[in-house]
Amino acid sequence: MTIPTLYSFRRCPYAMRARLGLVLAKSPVSLREIVLKHKPEAMLLASPKGTVPVLILQNGEVIEESFEIMCWALAQNDPHDLLLTATSDKQEAAKALIDYNDQVFKSWLDKYKYADRHPEYNEQYYREQGEVFIAQLENLLSKHPQLLRATPCIADYAIYPFIRQFAHVDKAWFEQSAYKNVQLWLANHLQSDEFITVMQKFPTWLENEQSFVFGQ
Repeated sequence: MTIPTLYSFRRCPYAMRARLGLVLAKSPVSLREIVLKHKPEAMLLASPKGTVPVLILQNGEVIEESFEIMCWALAQNDPHDLLLTATSDKQEAAKALIDYNDQVFKSWLDKYKYADRHPEYNEQYYREQGEVFIAQLENLLSKHPQLLRATPCIADYAIYPFIRQFAHVDKAWFEQSAYKNVQLWLANHLQSDEFITVMQKFPTWLENEQSFVFGQ
């Protein structure tokens, strides 16, 4: 194996996050696009949890978490200090935002997106719980164009794939909502070269076991 192997699924926000980290670090991988209903045996052998992304390094080490994949890539090449190594307070703030996104917001997002599967409350209730985080981001973005500074950092890239999902549940509602700074921030990221790159379509690996060099 000359470069790491990444198992990915194009529309998964966790996999988007991992691919963004690799693109931003210009770290090439051999990409294997999968279908979640037909997970390759080779992926399950490497990572029995069966979720994407999965990064297998040349030495056989397996990295199973999207944020860890971002950090691994940026630790090798981070010319814009996306990891915020020069400012420990912002580094802690970024980690807190990402943790809240993953541990709290994502749960409400899933319930909002699939409200019919969670009849305990209605869609509006789940959206309102998610709005707690959206309002926090709106406040941060009222101070500077990105979450923690004028330019993007790891928090922006790790979080916006999930805000994209939230926005797409009811686009009409989101576009007329009061979160104008979040709308602009998200739109700018979705129009960026990095996002266009990570959303390229590839044939699935199971079709012909063909990998594609991605991220260089």
